[in-house]
Amino acid sequence: MNSKFSACVFCGSSNGANKIYSRVAEELGTLLANNNIDIVYGGGNTGLMGTLANSALAVGGNVTGVIPNFLQESEVGHPNLTELIVTDNMHDRKRLMYERADIFISLPGGTGTFDETIETMTWVQLNIFNKEIILVDVGAYWEPFLTLVKHGIKEGFISKKNESLLTLVKSSQQAIDVINRVQQQKV
Repeated sequence: MNSKFSACVFCGSSNGANKIYSRVAEELGTLLANNNIDIVYGGGNTGLMGTLANSALAVGGNVTGVIPNFLQESEVGHPNLTELIVTDNMHDRKRLMYERADIFISLPGGTGTFDETIETMTWVQLNIFNKEIILVDVGAYWEPFLTLVKHGIKEGFISKKNESLLTLVKSSQQAIDVINRVQQQKV
């Protein structure tokens, strides 16, 4: 596979209440690196972000972090990344992450992860770019979000076709399988 292919991973700066979240972040980082897929993520060294980055780096992966300067202290910008980009604000952070990614993967996370996932979904809906969005639904984490999307469809605020903007998987390996399919389509 081409090492130029990169996945932007959205995930929490904390570990969450269920240990499965950390396990899936570790598995995903390792699998992405072992499959020669570069990682772009929020640049933090804590929580799922740190676990994802550390697991990829441990097996020789390329990991680029993008963090706004005001979060350097609270999320502790990761000191050992392939590249750490410090931006002036959240908007620049997200823009750079979006530009550098071929595909998006959302692991469990908080409001920042929700924001990034929803904005990515919006940009695909508006045809700003056409990239796959994968939700890794471990521990049924994304089910309430999907229920909200379905409610928006039912109430006429979200087009039914936009439900297909999200690809739901149950494991890190299934996310890799989706990436492999997307890569094959680009050949």
